[in-house]
Parts: sequence; structure tokens; C-alpha cells
Amino acid sequence: MTPASSEGNGKLDAMRRTTLKAAGAVALGAMANRSLAQPTAPRPAATGDRNKAPLGARLQGVQHFGVTVQNMDRSYAFYVEVLGGTEVMRDGDFQGERIHNTLLTDQEILARERKVNPRTMGIPDLRTGAQRLDVRFIQFDNVVIELLQYRDAQQPMGSGDSFAEPRDLMSPAFPRSMHICFHLRDDVDFNLFISDMEAESARRGMTQVRANRVVTVTTEAERLAAPLSTNSNGITEGKSNGWRLIYCKGPDGEQLEFVQALGPVKKVFDDAFAARRSKRSA
Repeated sequence: MTPASSEGNGKLDAMRRTTLKAAGAVALGAMANRSLAQPTAPRPAATGDRNKAPLGARLQGVQHFGVTVQNMDRSYAFYVEVLGGTEVMRDGDFQGERIHNTLLTDQEILARERKVNPRTMGIPDLRTGAQRLDVRFIQFDNVVIELLQYRDAQQPMGSGDSFAEPRDLMSPAFPRSMHICFHLRDDVDFNLFISDMEAESARRGMTQVRANRVVTVTTEAERLAAPLSTNSNGITEGKSNGWRLIYCKGPDGEQLEFVQALGPVKKVFDDAFAARRSKRSA
């Protein structure tokens, strides 16, 4: 991207509109059921003014989940080459006042309220072009993931150093934390999948990719030595009967979850999805 212009700095908005058309079916939620991967039936033409409809009726669903990364090429390799996503598109070198304000206005206001330099808070300066933003969109069966990297202008795209340090604490227990949830197919051996994913990630040098265990371990050595059967938590009672899950960290320490929905809980999600589709097409 050339230095800031109104047209150039509106590039991100156009990019997102293009991606929305190209990305395919998207998730209704992080724990969507398998049927969501099927093509969505055409909806009847809207009657009346859509802009006067309730807010929910103006949505098409969840378009993507985003994660800011330290090394774009490394994260791309994890989500595409390890987990099997497909690149939708990539763009980058975003800079200028318009895109800076679009993304970072709230952080700039916070810095001023605290009477500190925004750069000391890890807020990049896209306004002057001192830092740049690169993005890549990755398509999975029912959702798109956006990878974002902020870097100094002198750093190369992809493998260059990130502008700010990562957060130290990424526990799902903390308010404001978010996670990306992947849905395993019904016939997949969940425990073996986790073992194979960790091994493939380690082979690529992604040592941060670590799944939890359902037994208590106090060291990394104990975690690695835990039996294969401890790689997932299968729930067999209550409303979540048939749900299997484990939490995991991605290559940048981002919070991931892997789930499988079988038995009674699968029917719960299937029925809810069918009811929603029926209501929205009415």
C-alpha cells in the first residue's frame, strides 16, 4: 500500500466485503454442529425495509474469528498445514490515518486518559506508517479465521518481528479472553488427534502448541507422559452427555478448544440449528 490516501486506507473495508462473499458458509457459533458445513438453503427475498428489522434479522451469522500473531508465517503453517485450513486471501502493509482510527481509536483515547505515550502500551502507529498491519484469512468447513500481524515498517511481511510483545496470561478463566473452537468429525479418534497434532507441531518447532490433560500434572514432563486416554474429557451425563473436549494453546499461546459432539448433545445442537433455520426462512 502506498502512503495514506482516503481510497487506499479504505482498502480494509473493501477487503472484508470481498472476503464475506468468498469465504463460504460461516459458523452460527463456536460450537456449531456438523450440519453447518452443508450448503445453506437460499432464503426468501426480504419483505419491507431490512433496516427496520430487529438487529438479529440483519445478520448473516459469524463471519470470522481473529487472532493477532507474532509470526505470520508460523501461524499460517499451523492453521493451514497442520490443521488443514485453506487460504481465502491475504493482504497487508495497511497504514494511514483512516485505518489507524478504524482499529485503534479506543486504545488511543485510553492512552491519553492515562497520560502515557500510546507506543509504551504496545499500540502500533499505523497513522504515520511507522508500523504496518498484514492479514491472512483461513477457511475451515464452517468458519473463517483471520490472522493479523502488526510490525515495524522495516520488518519484512510474514516472517518479520511483531511490533508488540504477546500477553503473558491467556487463561480462558480471565474476563475478556476469547478462544477459537475446532469441531472434530464424528468418526475421529479424539485422543489420537490431539497426540498427532502435538507431534506434528513439535516437528515444526511449534513447541507452544500444548493440549491440557484430564489428570493432574505439575510439570511438562508429566504432561507429556500422561496416557493417551487423558487427552480429552468425555462427558457422559447431564445436558452435555456426548460432548468431548480439551483446551489447547496455539503457536502464539492463543487459546484453542477442540470438541466433538456425539449422542444426546449432538441432537440438541442439530435440533437447535434446524429450528433456527426454519424460523429465519419463515
